[in-house]
Amino acid sequence: MSPSAKDDHHYGSVSWFDAQALAGVRYGITRISFGRRIELARRMREIGRKIEFLSAGEDAREKLEAAVVNAEIDRAYLEWGLASVVGLVIDGEPATPEAVIEKGPMELATEILARIKSEWSLGADETKN
Repeated sequence: MSPSAKDDHHYGSVSWFDAQALAGVRYGITRISFGRRIELARRMREIGRKIEFLSAGEDAREKLEAAVVNAEIDRAYLEWGLASVVGLVIDGEPATPEAVIEKGPMELATEILARIKSEWSLGADETKN
C-alpha cells in the first residue's frame, strides 16, 4: 500500500520577504541546501585564502585589495542567493536579480545580503573559510 498524497511534504526552494528598505518590494532568497552549501563553500574557499593573505599585509594597497575581495564575496552571495525581485522597476524595466546587484538601490542590496547571510546562517567564521 502506498502512502497517500496528503502524507507528502512540500518544500519550497525559495523563501519570500517584504523589503524593509523599499515599501511594496518583495524578494525571494534561495533556500540553502546541502548541495548548494558545498558548491558555495568551494567557490568561497579561494577568495577566503586571498583575503587572509591580503589582510595580513601592512601595505595600504593590500588592505584596500582585501576590502575589494570582501566586496566580491558579498556580490557572490547576492548572485548565489537572490532568486527574484518583484515590485521594483529599474531604468524602466522590471528588476531582475542581476539588475538589483548591478544598478539597484544600495540599501536594498545591503538588506538582501544581510537576509541571505541570516537565512543561510553564515557567520564570520564560515564566510572566511
